[in-house]
Amino acid sequence: MLALAAMTIAAFATTAHAETWAPTATKATAVASTARTAVTHISAMQAGALTHVVVALKLRNKAQLDQLTADLMAGRSHKTLSSEDFLRQYAPTKAQVQAVVDHLTRTGFTNITVSANNLLVSANGSAGSVKSAFNTELHTYSVNGRSAYANVSDAAVPQALGGIVLAVHGLQTVHLHHTMLKKANVSTNARIQSVTGHSPTDFPAIYNAAGLPSASNATIGIITQGDLTQTIADLNTFTANAGYPQTNVSTVVINGASSDTSGIDEWNMDTQSSLAAAGGTIKQMILYAANTLSDADLTSAYNQVVIDNKAQAINVSLGECETDAQSSGITASNDQIFQSAVAQGQTFSVSSGDSGAYECGTSATTQSYPAVSPYVIAVGGTQVNTGSNNAWSSESVWSCSDWQSCQQSASGGAGGGPSTTEPAPSWQVSAGVLGSSSNRGVPDISLDADPSSGALVLINGSQNQIGGTSLAAPLFTGFWARVQSQNNNSLPFPAAAIYQKAAANPSMFHDITSGNQGYAAAPGWDYASGYGSLNVANFASVIGSGGTTPPPPPPGNVLKSGVPVTGLGLPSGSSKVFTIVVPAGRTSLTFKTSGGSGDCDIYASFGSAPTTSSYQKVSDGSTTSESITFRTPKAGTYYLLLNSYATFSGVTLVAND
Repeated sequence: MLALAAMTIAAFATTAHAETWAPTATKATAVASTARTAVTHISAMQAGALTHVVVALKLRNKAQLDQLTADLMAGRSHKTLSSEDFLRQYAPTKAQVQAVVDHLTRTGFTNITVSANNLLVSANGSAGSVKSAFNTELHTYSVNGRSAYANVSDAAVPQALGGIVLAVHGLQTVHLHHTMLKKANVSTNARIQSVTGHSPTDFPAIYNAAGLPSASNATIGIITQGDLTQTIADLNTFTANAGYPQTNVSTVVINGASSDTSGIDEWNMDTQSSLAAAGGTIKQMILYAANTLSDADLTSAYNQVVIDNKAQAINVSLGECETDAQSSGITASNDQIFQSAVAQGQTFSVSSGDSGAYECGTSATTQSYPAVSPYVIAVGGTQVNTGSNNAWSSESVWSCSDWQSCQQSASGGAGGGPSTTEPAPSWQVSAGVLGSSSNRGVPDISLDADPSSGALVLINGSQNQIGGTSLAAPLFTGFWARVQSQNNNSLPFPAAAIYQKAAANPSMFHDITSGNQGYAAAPGWDYASGYGSLNVANFASVIGSGGTTPPPPPPGNVLKSGVPVTGLGLPSGSSKVFTIVVPAGRTSLTFKTSGGSGDCDIYASFGSAPTTSSYQKVSDGSTTSESITFRTPKAGTYYLLLNSYATFSGVTLVAND
């Protein structure tokens, strides 16, 4: 047996030596101790020790997707992708996926599963199979007394897979994401009358959202971890106490159920605060429950949100040091997941961090990932002061004095500053807020986060005062769900619109000019607070305005029931409005286009002309065959906008009532 084992090892060494390896985005894990973590090397990991890996594959037609998302964010297009569109145009092919599956199978992995959008391939294996598949060894470590492991060299794949595999997750547990939560210390907080904890139900009034309709047409997603039984029970109690209807809550478990309840404070704050900010009534809340806060599990959780394509607003009150995320390949793989969300009309709201400008635990300014991703809204933190009736009075940055005190493990402070890993997106550069920097700046906006003015969160029947940017992010999640619901869930990812419209519409924000967390607050956008906090009603009015409403159609654009209009054509980006008067007593009204070539979409509304961002019904497939039906239509005038997504000609339009 020993001789056979020696022969096997020798054969493997010869094969590995002969293989030509291609690099991935997953590099050797940095294991140095920091202010936050004490790391000690133990030994090489035993070859039979079990592992779980998630292999991230590269998108196809990336340049085309980049243009699509850029057009969406800039307002040049409002046509988002369906899940089917994404799979057909941008997801890895079946052949590419099969090549990865075959490689994993050959190297000893089992229980291989492929995500529905082909972006991730998950598998169970061992340290030995990791060495065979990815040409790197795993070693074990103690991290603050916790057992962990990490890859000691860069992960690679055979040359034939170099154009397919982007990154490999599950090769390290030294660096985990952490929650952005900070509990209030009431005994030591400096308390004045205007600085106090708030029920989550107070925040709509504080930020001028109470006059907006609730987000009854929107779905909120929340990234969580572990056992959520108590979180859901507490949410039901919270809704009953607040007079809200019971929320339709479902849980999606990622990589197996976990009994861990250590995150209950976080998940309770996320669920209760986002629901209250949304007005107490939403279509659905989906809790994506990862097994752990590892790179592998959270990547799978983010991707499941995109696969499901149900939630318009998704909360992430988590983050890790951005340089660790870049080294592990998380930046590369998760950015393309978040970009896919943007393409589908989904918005991730992410905490900017609770360690001031020093997320990585040293005196160098570094930020938190995924807050620095250009495809998420990064939400920073403030201390909010209120007067009577919970009216907004003033606001300052959640401040801290130096890099040691700014650490979340110490006093904490609002995350924000220039990224060291992500370039600035075009919409941030165009706004001119970054000065000479060419790197992504965070946060984009800020909301309450200082524990002294934090949320009174219901946990196991008792109120606990909690802050951190883990509060700010779900507040924006709820507010954005409210704005989306008001606009028929038609608004694109809002970052570009925020930066484009900020200068001309300063009333969208409470500009925050006091406080310091490594960077000082100043008039206008700054690294300490972004544009400041939201005046939600004004924000909704500006961001939800989309374009201008088309004028009433000329007489020649009036449709008659059953009479087709033929030979229609428009150049790309243009539109035409039609009307039809529907008498009382009709059971249905249908608009239908057919024939010709190109890509036209139809939008319809009762009583006023629709736009591509404000309408009652839409049909926006990728051809000229579109159809909209109103059941039991009201008596009166219906408007139809015929929009050219791509130049079309020879199209027939008919309305039947």
